[in-house]
Amino acid sequence: SRGGPRAAGTDGSDFQHRERVASHYQMSTHVGIWLLLLAQMCVGHLKLLPHDQVAMPYQWEYPYLLSILPSLLGLLSFPRNNISYLVLSMISTGLFSVAPLIYGAMEMFPMAQQLYRHGKAYRFIFGFSAVSVMYLVVVVAAQVHGWQLYYSKKLLDSWFTSTQEKKKK
Repeated sequence: SRGGPRAAGTDGSDFQHRERVASHYQMSTHVGIWLLLLAQMCVGHLKLLPHDQVAMPYQWEYPYLLSILPSLLGLLSFPRNNISYLVLSMISTGLFSVAPLIYGAMEMFPMAQQLYRHGKAYRFIFGFSAVSVMYLVVVVAAQVHGWQLYYSKKLLDSWFTSTQEKKKK
C-alpha cells in the first residue's frame, strides 16, 4: 500500500511483472461496428433482403474492413507489452480506420445535403435513409478510433517509460 506497511523482504517495486492490460479492456467496441458493417455488406451483396431494406455499401466501407488489422495488432501487443506492435497498430489505425471514415464523410456529403435540402433519400437501411444511418456509424466509429489512438498513446508512453527504466538498471 502507499502509506501502510509493506510485506517483509520487498521494497514495493516488485509489481512490474503484474502490469498487464485487463482482459475486459482488450476487446474493442470497434469489433462491434466492424461486424455491423460486414453484415450490411454481406446482406447487400448476397441480396438476402430486398434492395429497399438494405442498400449496397458505400465505397468507403470496403477499405474500412481493413480496420480490423489495427485492433489485432493492438491485441498482439498486450501479452508482452510489445511497443513495436502498438506503434504499428496506431499507424494502421490512421490508415485503415480514420482515413476511410474521413473519405466516407466526404463521399456521403452530397447525399446528406440532398436529404437535408429536399427530403429525398434514395438508399435505405430498414426504412431509414442510408446516409443518416451511415453518418451515425461514422460519428460513433470516429469517437471509438479517437479514443483508441488516445489510450494507445498513453499505453505506449507507459510502456516506453518502463522500458527506459529497465535499461537504466
